Amino acid sequence: MSTTTKTPTAPESRTPAPSRAATLLGDRRLPVLVTAGLFLAMYVAGLSRYQNYGFGEPQVFMNLFIDNGYLLVAAVGVTFVILSGGIDLSVGSVIGFTTMFTAWLVERQGLPILVVIPMALAVGAFGGFLMGYVIHNFEIQPFIVTLAGLFLFRGLCLVISKESISIGDPSVSSMAGAQVNLGAGFLSIGAIVALVVLAGAFYVLHYTRFGRRVYAVGGNEQSALLMGLPQGGTKIAVYTISGFCSALAGLLFTLYIQSGDPLHATGMELDAIAAVVIGGTLLTGGSGYVIGTLFGVLVLGLIKSIIQFEGTLSSWWTKIATGVLLCAFILIQRAMTTRKKA
Repeated sequence: MSTTTKTPTAPESRTPAPSRAATLLGDRRLPVLVTAGLFLAMYVAGLSRYQNYGFGEPQVFMNLFIDNGYLLVAAVGVTFVILSGGIDLSVGSVIGFTTMFTAWLVERQGLPILVVIPMALAVGAFGGFLMGYVIHNFEIQPFIVTLAGLFLFRGLCLVISKESISIGDPSVSSMAGAQVNLGAGFLSIGAIVALVVLAGAFYVLHYTRFGRRVYAVGGNEQSALLMGLPQGGTKIAVYTISGFCSALAGLLFTLYIQSGDPLHATGMELDAIAAVVIGGTLLTGGSGYVIGTLFGVLVLGLIKSIIQFEGTLSSWWTKIATGVLLCAFILIQRAMTTRKKA
């Protein structure tokens, strides 16, 4: 009687399931959710501390958009650049130049504001196009090229005038004072334009081929090149968009301040980059959401509002808080990129 023997089978090798922390760090939406949660926590803290000072009024919330509309537009342009793996240091100087250019044409040359607006936008977009062209065709680092753009546009401000130019044109004043009533409060024209730009950028980045190319080039430039994507055209386009948004932000800032000055928007490029990074866009490119940029701008604006309501703090605390937040979000980005490589 024969007996059969069974050969023992080796146990199946199973890949250990990722931990919750690893899964969380691998979620691309994590930085945006953290920024949104931070904004909500700060707003609730402001309500509890300054409730008797009118912090809970709807207009206080809407003022975040009114007072930071120009920064939001500039940050949207920077988002395109950073998503593509680049950087733009010329934003603040383009904004300052636009204020001087607009004030000079309206006050000194007597041109109507409706004629000046497309001229200013064209100059900003052309400047961005030139920087993108040089970056791609001459293979120069974006940091160097946009730094040169920073000095160029700031120098052009001084060529126009070394002194501030106040704008007293009635049409500019009427545009600056125009309001859109929303029942419990109002928004300025600048805030409405900023929200329209945000919506347009959201659609372009998430629902168009160009948006997918921006993410692809920023995520892995060599892979995008092997896939046959128009790498050069995409790079030039994002810097053109950034220049256009910077000029538009300059026009909104002109309406907000109603003057042109060679020193306007000095360092604002750093505020725009900080808003984008705090909003969750990776500095290495390829990952981020423009809605996160909105929350980044709102967080920076809320910091300013809380300092104003506190009354005893210096405005320099805004820079200190921004620096702390930047460090925190860079650490989050580092943890996420390390997790992806593992």
